[in-house]
Amino acid sequence: MRPWQLDHSTEGPFGNGEQIAVDDLRVLREQFVDFMLGYKFAIDEVTTKINILREDFNNTHEYNPIEHVGSRLKSPESVLEKVQRKNYAMNLAAIRENVLDIAGVRVVCSFISDIGAIRDMLAGQEDITVLEERDYITHRKPNGYQSLHLIVQIPVFRSDRTERIPVEIQIRTIAMDFWASLEHKIYYKYRGEVPPNLRADLAQAAEVATQLDEKMEALHRQVDRGAHARSGPADSLDLSVLYNNLVAEHAVNRRPGDRPS
Repeated sequence: MRPWQLDHSTEGPFGNGEQIAVDDLRVLREQFVDFMLGYKFAIDEVTTKINILREDFNNTHEYNPIEHVGSRLKSPESVLEKVQRKNYAMNLAAIRENVLDIAGVRVVCSFISDIGAIRDMLAGQEDITVLEERDYITHRKPNGYQSLHLIVQIPVFRSDRTERIPVEIQIRTIAMDFWASLEHKIYYKYRGEVPPNLRADLAQAAEVATQLDEKMEALHRQVDRGAHARSGPADSLDLSVLYNNLVAEHAVNRRPGDRPS
């Protein structure tokens, strides 16, 4: 999170024309930075969970549905601008209740069927509460955007308290992510005023991306992956054979004069 610099020439912390002492402004800044830090920690918690799933799939399955993971944290200025634009109360409780996209995590996968599988794995974890789900795949946005959005709440254990913080998780395929990235760049370049011909081309590209996803999904189902997860080790499994093998390997690799550890 980049530093949030004080502007000593500004009247009032939210531009309401009221004078405020520099010390009071500094206290507000420190409290808001601490507030935002909780969201940074929430991103860390969610990405850790997803990375554990990735590693578990790599270890126990022949196929890993998670291609890559990204995250972003809104800047303090962006958060406060949204609060003012939406006419929410200018306090931390109102921000926590109403601004649910401060912390964001994006999961990109290969196939459409992976999206539901990842959603179920995350929603099934005991400390994750799903607050809201928006399916922009079944119900695509008019501009062609597709993704599954989850607003989840996760506990963050601070040094002096536990906070339950919302995080927005976006789950989409590689094709959906490629289209969304291009659309964002175009809208940024034209400052939201995209020419009609480009909007039409974007809508057509979204349809092509959908067709590609559907074709790849069909091919995926045809391939015999033998994707049966190895059964997990039972508590009563006899590890003596493994132990004897490790001891034998250690004996072969041990240098003269080495003592047993």
